[in-house]
Amino acid sequence: MNLANKITSIRIALVPIVTSFLYIEFSYSEFVAAALFILAASTDTIDGYYARKRNEVTKFGKFIDPLADKLLVIATLIALVELGKVAAWIAIVIISREVIITGFRAIAASDGIVIAAGSWGKAKTTVQIIAIVAIILENFPFRLVSFPFDSIAIYVAVLITIYSGIDYLKDNFQLLNNKS
Repeated sequence: MNLANKITSIRIALVPIVTSFLYIEFSYSEFVAAALFILAASTDTIDGYYARKRNEVTKFGKFIDPLADKLLVIATLIALVELGKVAAWIAIVIISREVIITGFRAIAASDGIVIAAGSWGKAKTTVQIIAIVAIILENFPFRLVSFPFDSIAIYVAVLITIYSGIDYLKDNFQLLNNKS
């Protein structure tokens, strides 16, 4: 296993640790959970950097990297729903988009087509991560000035999630019409 894939594997291993810290209550526990989430999310950039720098892009990496991102976001969202910090409908919209696009990518892959993440997909991931961190931190430091950054960020994440899904399908829908 190359370095990039090991880093991706660390992201997957961090998923249960991040979600566990969402449930543990102690002084500054939300900061620990947020720091672990940020660490896990940042491995996406790091593994991609090493895969390209070392020319070690693999089929396994192309498969596991986006899956690791989805596991991190989905598991964290589900935990936040259970904790009453995120409305279930928000998680449903975000998770549904991920399942639809993952299924679509699987169909394309069965025809030997790899569809890279587009700019809206990358923006979606970035905004989702920012929103999730704001929610984990219970809107700190914005709560000090009564600014609902966490609420605004999650609604923006939902809008970009929906738009990026529609954009992805629009750009690639012709692949479903191919005969196999």
